[in-house]
Amino acid sequence: MPELPEVETIVRSLAPKLAGRRVISASFLAARVMRGAPEPLLAGHAVLEVTRHGKHILLRFDHGTLAIHLGMTGKMLIDGEATAYLRAEFVLEGCRLLFDDIRQFGRMAWSETLPENVARLGPDPLEISGAVFAQRLRGKRGRIKALLLNQVFLRGLGNIYVDEALHRAGVHPLAVAERLPVKRALAVHGAVVAVLEEAIASGGSSISDYVDTAGRKGSFQERHRVYGREGAPCVACGEPIVRIVVVQRGTHFCPKCQRM
Repeated sequence: MPELPEVETIVRSLAPKLAGRRVISASFLAARVMRGAPEPLLAGHAVLEVTRHGKHILLRFDHGTLAIHLGMTGKMLIDGEATAYLRAEFVLEGCRLLFDDIRQFGRMAWSETLPENVARLGPDPLEISGAVFAQRLRGKRGRIKALLLNQVFLRGLGNIYVDEALHRAGVHPLAVAERLPVKRALAVHGAVVAVLEEAIASGGSSISDYVDTAGRKGSFQERHRVYGREGAPCVACGEPIVRIVVVQRGTHFCPKCQRM
């Protein structure tokens, strides 16, 4: 599933190409993709801005916002080739935006402000300070990996970047959040920010289906230290990377660098 860096990469590409352009037509070709608005609602209206809210892409118009979640395999392509998996098509002045989704877990929702499920998400990890992050850990009795995946706690993080950040911070994924000393909590925050910024600069991680709006793959997967590297030597100490399951997610860590 595309996470914060992948969605941010897409948003940065879409924004200069869509902002200010009027929608000529919008077609939703799969019933499960669109919720809460008929096709004619967008026609004739201009896109004011394109932003990111967690893992959601937001197209803001003068009369509401279209929130797009890519699901597992969703792709947003500018002037791309239509495939058998085309689920939505937006024709704008000067360009065409396609939503391609093999598994059909992607969703779009229309709202005058923000859809409720989007509005209730937690703060963005790139927008809060280390001190605020450490304060938010207080009283959280759950495991740090599970907490960081909780979109109400922080929005945008997913399996890849939580594993990568915890390795850099030297924190075990099963460590209890509220027991982390402030120094280690700040280390986690710093690692999260660093990993996300590096991944954005690399165009995200292309593990399976993810590509940017031009159909290009990201390259950050080439710099993963633990994610997907079960049995491979840790880049820091040489110990084999271990895989366990945390909240039904495959979780990768170094047992030497990330002791309990």
